[in-house]
Amino acid sequence: MATRTRSRKTPARGVIVKIIKYGLIAALVALIALVITVYVQASSLPSYAQLKSSPNGQMIRVHAADGTVLVSLGPSYGEWLDYNKIPPVMIDAMVSVEDRRFRSHPGVDPIGIARSAWVRVERGRWVQGGSTITQQLARNIFLTNSRDFGRKFREWILALSMERKFSKDEILELYLNKVYFGGGAYGIDAASRKFFGHSAENLSLPEAAVIAGMVKAPSRYSPTADTEAARGRAGVVLQVMQDAGTITAAQAAAADPANLKLAAEPNQNSVRYFTDWALPQLDQLIDESTQPIDVWTTLDVGMQRVADRSIRANTPAGAQGALVSIDRDGAVRAMVGGQDYVTSIYNRATQAVRQPGSAFKLFVYLAALESGFSPDDRMVDEPVNINGWSPRNSSRRYSGEITLRTAFAYSVNTIAAKIGQEVGQTTIADMARRFGISTPINTHPSMVLGTSDVRLIDMTRAFASVGSKGVAVVPYGITKVTTVGGEVLYQHKVDTSRVLVAPWVAAQMTDLLQTAVNTGTGRAAQIGRPVAGKTGTTSSSKDGWFLGFSSGLTTGVWMGRDDARAISGLQGGRAPAKAFADFMTVAVAKRPIEKFDTEVTLPEWQLEPDDEAYFGEPTDGQMVDPNGMPLDTPPPATGAPLPEPGAPPPITGEEPQKLDQNWLDDVLGRGDRQAPAERPAEPPPPRRQEPRPTQ
Repeated sequence: MATRTRSRKTPARGVIVKIIKYGLIAALVALIALVITVYVQASSLPSYAQLKSSPNGQMIRVHAADGTVLVSLGPSYGEWLDYNKIPPVMIDAMVSVEDRRFRSHPGVDPIGIARSAWVRVERGRWVQGGSTITQQLARNIFLTNSRDFGRKFREWILALSMERKFSKDEILELYLNKVYFGGGAYGIDAASRKFFGHSAENLSLPEAAVIAGMVKAPSRYSPTADTEAARGRAGVVLQVMQDAGTITAAQAAAADPANLKLAAEPNQNSVRYFTDWALPQLDQLIDESTQPIDVWTTLDVGMQRVADRSIRANTPAGAQGALVSIDRDGAVRAMVGGQDYVTSIYNRATQAVRQPGSAFKLFVYLAALESGFSPDDRMVDEPVNINGWSPRNSSRRYSGEITLRTAFAYSVNTIAAKIGQEVGQTTIADMARRFGISTPINTHPSMVLGTSDVRLIDMTRAFASVGSKGVAVVPYGITKVTTVGGEVLYQHKVDTSRVLVAPWVAAQMTDLLQTAVNTGTGRAAQIGRPVAGKTGTTSSSKDGWFLGFSSGLTTGVWMGRDDARAISGLQGGRAPAKAFADFMTVAVAKRPIEKFDTEVTLPEWQLEPDDEAYFGEPTDGQMVDPNGMPLDTPPPATGAPLPEPGAPPPITGEEPQKLDQNWLDDVLGRGDRQAPAERPAEPPPPRRQEPRPTQ
């Protein structure tokens, strides 16, 4: 019986032995294949130096003119910290919470995998991935975050291969410098600087706990997303560190995350208007699109702060304001595109197109001066009818024969209309395009009063070109682009070769512009040093403009509503001119005072308008149909000018003395002297000196 029993069990035992035998052979073959695969994979891995220099996407760090960082866009990276510079508390916190057996496993943790599989069976879904630090690094560098088994198997192979090629310390160094911590920060130094305002070399225990806690779910535990959640997660990390024996209970209790002071978010309000305008230009400037770059810009942080404040302080309630300030070489020093970037990213300085009103007369008078007119030429201010269009003056009256200087200083519309007829609307439109107006310009008779939509940055550029004595000024915001290693990818070069008008034309235009500020509609823009500028106010007070330059800096201001509704009391000579003055007073305070090529010449005192006209009332005659015909034009006023407030009383039996340049010279004892030496040496002869006939 015993023999029979033994014979019956022998075949079964043989099957088991064969299964074990073949299983061992298969396992051995699989192990050999795995080892070969791992070593082959390890040999094909990039070098340690290559992995250090390969970012997880392009980072763009934008600098102001003084080098300070304005904003970091895309993934941000701090300084690379070698292993021996990483605080031990940071290493202990990360290893404790992410991979407690990091020092003992070969890259893949069998215990962690088994635990993850058991949880999967219990809950019916994957809850714990069981990924080691090495696996996470392999996934971050080489793979995606998909959850299929094929990706997981490749992750194991890569992790095992990396452990063969790199030391544990090297893997930790790579991991801590490259892992994502939320808020756009990659690496512990970037995270430390973003959330705590200092280098990761100085991390404290609670700070290290906050950073280590973010790896599990950066979007949930980032302090910028949820401060309380970040602090709560840090408490969990401290408890895990205590359980792992890396810190004591007393240390854990002392490191209370609730007492941590987080770094304040940088103020990126109005600065973002500038960066949104400047950074898209990178596509035309450089080809680099992967490695981190530093973009060095023209923005002056101090000027930007003052510009933001001046717009906020002076813009009427319910309206928006915009400001652009350009240096003599075209460098944009300040840009405000609205009252608040957070609530509206629409950049009214570069994107909005609005009617400029009388500010457009810059091009009308430039065309006139180039055609041979001079500031002292005389024309008759009288009712004008051009193909049914009859412009009115803001003073509602006509003053007879006046100089072009007087007409410009007080923004006399009839004279602008006559100039348009004489030099041609097409010539004026060509002059505007020559000076950088990029929007369509109509050539109806009413165009001389600013009926074509323009951009603030284009108008500011035009005034800057006049201030540069007729040489074209092209606004730019990027001075150079470099790699993080200092290699220069782009360097801006200023081009001063393009002359738009002759220097004497620019000088005469400046003469008119400074008269408008000293005695005309732009008096609110005075800042205690020479200023040349022009106001603009459109019909029904929908838009208010002031543009001007002083000491090499040109600034344009616009105010109005986005829906183009009227704003009571909005005039170019009031809020916009005041915002200009508030900004420029500070912006040029440290610059030397620069005199213009021409001295201020007073207009005729008899034509000095009332107080309202000083501010540049809405330009009349702008409500026209597509053919330039008026939609609603009241009959023109007639008769002699009314007495002016503040004018000297007439002397009985004598003609009242004119308070013009001759009167000023007499009072100052100048007598009949020659024109100042700084005047243009050879201006062209005036077209004619006799009074111009009525049209």
